[in-house]
Amino acid sequence: MPGQKLLSWACLLFGCGWIALALAQENPARMKLAGGKLELVAPANWVRKQPQSRIIEYEFAIPASTGDPADGRLTVMAASGGIDANIKRWYGQFTQPDGAGTEKRAKVKKTQTAGQDVHLVDISGTFQDQRGPAAPAVERPKYRMLGAIIATQSAGDYFVKFYGPEKTVADNEKAFLEMIDNLEPK
Repeated sequence: MPGQKLLSWACLLFGCGWIALALAQENPARMKLAGGKLELVAPANWVRKQPQSRIIEYEFAIPASTGDPADGRLTVMAASGGIDANIKRWYGQFTQPDGAGTEKRAKVKKTQTAGQDVHLVDISGTFQDQRGPAAPAVERPKYRMLGAIIATQSAGDYFVKFYGPEKTVADNEKAFLEMIDNLEPK
Protein backbone atom coordinates (compact mmCIF):
# COMPACT_ATOMS: atom_id res chain seq x y z
CA MET A 1 0.00 0.00 0.00
CA PRO A 2 1.54 3.36 -0.97
CA GLY A 3 2.33 5.45 2.03
CA GLN A 4 2.20 2.51 4.45
CA LYS A 5 5.82 3.08 5.51
CA LEU A 6 5.10 6.77 6.04
CA LEU A 7 2.04 5.88 8.13
CA SER A 8 4.11 3.52 10.26
CA TRP A 9 6.65 6.28 10.93
CA ALA A 10 3.84 8.73 11.70
CA CYS A 11 2.47 6.26 14.25
CA LEU A 12 5.85 5.95 15.91
CA LEU A 13 6.55 9.69 15.94
CA PHE A 14 3.13 11.23 16.57
CA GLY A 15 0.84 8.47 17.85
CA CYS A 16 -1.50 6.06 16.12
CA GLY A 17 -4.33 8.61 15.82
CA TRP A 18 -2.46 9.94 12.80
CA ILE A 19 -3.01 6.64 11.01
CA ALA A 20 -6.78 6.98 11.23
CA LEU A 21 -6.58 10.56 9.94
CA ALA A 22 -4.28 9.57 7.06
CA LEU A 23 -6.47 6.62 6.08
CA ALA A 24 -9.59 8.81 6.10
CA GLN A 25 -7.85 11.24 3.75
CA GLU A 26 -6.57 8.36 1.62
CA ASN A 27 -10.05 6.83 1.18
CA PRO A 28 -12.64 9.62 1.23
CA ALA A 29 -15.34 7.22 0.04
CA ARG A 30 -15.72 5.55 3.47
CA MET A 31 -18.63 6.73 5.61
CA LYS A 32 -18.92 5.69 9.26
CA LEU A 33 -22.48 5.41 10.61
CA ALA A 34 -23.99 4.50 13.97
CA GLY A 35 -20.99 5.59 15.98
CA GLY A 36 -18.64 3.66 13.70
CA LYS A 37 -20.60 0.39 13.98
CA LEU A 38 -21.61 0.50 10.29
CA GLU A 39 -19.81 1.63 7.17
CA LEU A 40 -20.86 2.58 3.64
CA VAL A 41 -18.34 2.93 0.83
CA ALA A 42 -19.20 5.27 -2.04
CA PRO A 43 -18.06 4.49 -5.59
CA ALA A 44 -14.59 5.80 -6.38
CA ASN A 45 -15.78 8.29 -9.02
CA TRP A 46 -18.17 10.04 -6.60
CA VAL A 47 -16.54 13.21 -5.26
CA ARG A 48 -16.70 13.90 -1.54
CA LYS A 49 -17.76 17.46 -0.74
CA GLN A 50 -18.03 19.65 2.32
CA PRO A 51 -21.67 19.21 3.49
CA GLN A 52 -23.84 22.23 2.67
CA SER A 53 -25.64 21.93 6.02
CA ARG A 54 -24.53 21.06 9.55
CA ILE A 55 -27.11 18.26 9.83
CA ILE A 56 -25.58 16.41 6.85
CA GLU A 57 -22.76 14.08 7.87
CA TYR A 58 -21.51 13.18 4.38
CA GLU A 59 -22.04 14.68 0.95
CA PHE A 60 -20.90 13.60 -2.52
CA ALA A 61 -21.22 14.98 -6.03
CA ILE A 62 -22.02 12.32 -8.61
CA PRO A 63 -20.64 13.37 -12.02
CA ALA A 64 -23.36 14.35 -14.50
CA SER A 65 -24.07 11.98 -17.36
CA THR A 66 -23.49 13.26 -20.89
CA GLY A 67 -26.15 15.83 -21.71
CA ASP A 68 -27.34 16.35 -18.13
CA PRO A 69 -27.22 19.96 -16.82
CA ALA A 70 -25.91 19.19 -13.31
CA ASP A 71 -24.16 16.65 -11.11
CA GLY A 72 -26.16 14.41 -8.84
CA ARG A 73 -25.98 14.94 -5.08
CA LEU A 74 -25.76 12.32 -2.33
CA THR A 75 -26.35 13.24 1.30
CA VAL A 76 -26.12 11.03 4.38
CA MET A 77 -27.48 12.03 7.75
CA ALA A 78 -28.96 10.67 10.95
CA ALA A 79 -32.44 11.97 11.69
CA SER A 80 -35.54 11.34 13.68
CA GLY A 81 -39.19 11.74 12.86
CA GLY A 82 -39.97 8.22 11.77
CA ILE A 83 -39.60 6.34 8.52
CA ASP A 84 -43.11 6.90 7.13
CA ALA A 85 -43.09 10.63 7.95
CA ASN A 86 -39.75 11.08 6.19
CA ILE A 87 -40.87 9.16 3.11
CA LYS A 88 -43.97 11.41 2.96
CA ARG A 89 -41.67 14.45 3.26
CA TRP A 90 -39.69 13.13 0.28
CA TYR A 91 -42.94 12.75 -1.70
CA GLY A 92 -43.68 16.40 -0.90
CA GLN A 93 -40.39 17.45 -2.48
CA PHE A 94 -41.65 16.27 -5.90
CA THR A 95 -44.55 17.30 -8.11
CA GLN A 96 -45.78 15.52 -11.22
CA PRO A 97 -46.12 17.31 -14.58
CA ASP A 98 -49.69 16.00 -14.95
CA GLY A 99 -50.69 16.92 -11.38
CA ALA A 100 -50.98 13.30 -10.22
CA GLY A 101 -49.93 12.35 -6.69
CA THR A 102 -46.23 11.55 -6.31
CA GLU A 103 -46.90 8.81 -3.73
CA LYS A 104 -48.87 6.84 -6.34
CA ARG A 105 -45.90 6.85 -8.73
CA ALA A 106 -43.11 6.33 -6.23
CA LYS A 107 -41.70 2.89 -5.56
CA VAL A 108 -41.01 1.81 -1.97
CA LYS A 109 -39.42 -1.48 -1.01
CA LYS A 110 -38.30 -2.85 2.36
CA THR A 111 -35.23 -5.08 2.47
CA GLN A 112 -32.48 -5.99 4.92
CA THR A 113 -28.72 -5.68 4.78
CA ALA A 114 -26.04 -6.14 7.45
CA GLY A 115 -28.81 -7.08 9.88
CA GLN A 116 -30.52 -3.68 9.45
CA ASP A 117 -33.93 -2.92 7.93
CA VAL A 118 -33.58 -0.72 4.85
CA HIS A 119 -36.43 1.14 3.16
CA LEU A 120 -35.64 1.95 -0.50
CA VAL A 121 -37.52 4.78 -2.19
CA ASP A 122 -37.51 5.74 -5.91
CA ILE A 123 -39.23 9.01 -6.92
CA SER A 124 -39.27 10.95 -10.21
CA GLY A 125 -40.80 14.27 -11.26
CA THR A 126 -40.10 17.96 -10.68
CA PHE A 127 -37.89 18.26 -7.62
CA GLN A 128 -38.26 21.20 -5.23
CA ASP A 129 -34.56 21.67 -4.44
CA GLN A 130 -34.26 23.61 -1.17
CA ARG A 131 -30.77 23.69 0.29
CA GLY A 132 -31.51 25.26 3.63
CA PRO A 133 -34.46 26.47 5.71
CA ALA A 134 -34.13 30.08 4.53
CA ALA A 135 -33.24 29.28 0.91
CA PRO A 136 -35.98 29.46 -1.71
CA ALA A 137 -36.79 26.17 -3.47
CA VAL A 138 -35.63 25.81 -7.07
CA GLU A 139 -37.81 23.69 -9.37
CA ARG A 140 -35.79 21.02 -11.18
CA PRO A 141 -37.87 19.21 -13.81
CA LYS A 142 -37.03 15.65 -14.89
CA TYR A 143 -35.24 14.82 -11.66
CA ARG A 144 -35.13 11.53 -9.83
CA MET A 145 -34.31 10.54 -6.27
CA LEU A 146 -33.15 7.24 -4.87
CA GLY A 147 -33.37 7.12 -1.10
CA ALA A 148 -32.44 4.54 1.50
CA ILE A 149 -33.50 4.74 5.11
CA ILE A 150 -31.31 2.49 7.21
CA ALA A 151 -33.13 1.68 10.45
CA THR A 152 -30.27 0.66 12.72
CA GLN A 153 -30.82 -1.66 15.66
CA SER A 154 -29.44 0.75 18.26
CA ALA A 155 -28.35 4.07 16.71
CA GLY A 156 -31.49 5.47 15.09
CA ASP A 157 -32.27 6.00 11.43
CA TYR A 158 -29.84 7.07 8.71
CA PHE A 159 -31.08 8.74 5.54
CA VAL A 160 -29.11 8.26 2.32
CA LYS A 161 -30.54 10.48 -0.40
CA PHE A 162 -29.27 10.57 -4.00
CA TYR A 163 -30.96 12.94 -6.41
CA GLY A 164 -30.22 14.63 -9.70
CA PRO A 165 -31.15 14.68 -13.37
CA GLU A 166 -32.96 11.46 -14.37
CA LYS A 167 -30.18 10.16 -16.66
CA THR A 168 -27.43 10.75 -14.08
CA VAL A 169 -29.45 8.92 -11.43
CA ALA A 170 -30.33 6.07 -13.83
CA ASP A 171 -26.67 5.70 -14.85
CA ASN A 172 -25.65 5.44 -11.16
CA GLU A 173 -28.61 3.46 -9.82
CA LYS A 174 -26.74 0.14 -9.77
CA ALA A 175 -23.77 1.70 -7.94
CA PHE A 176 -26.10 3.30 -5.36
CA LEU A 177 -27.95 0.04 -4.70
CA GLU A 178 -24.66 -1.89 -4.44
CA MET A 179 -23.35 0.69 -1.95
CA ILE A 180 -26.46 0.20 0.22
CA ASP A 181 -26.41 -3.59 -0.20
CA ASN A 182 -22.74 -3.65 0.86
CA LEU A 183 -23.37 -1.86 4.16
CA GLU A 184 -20.78 -3.36 6.50
CA PRO A 185 -20.92 -3.93 10.25
CA LYS A 186 -17.66 -2.92 11.97
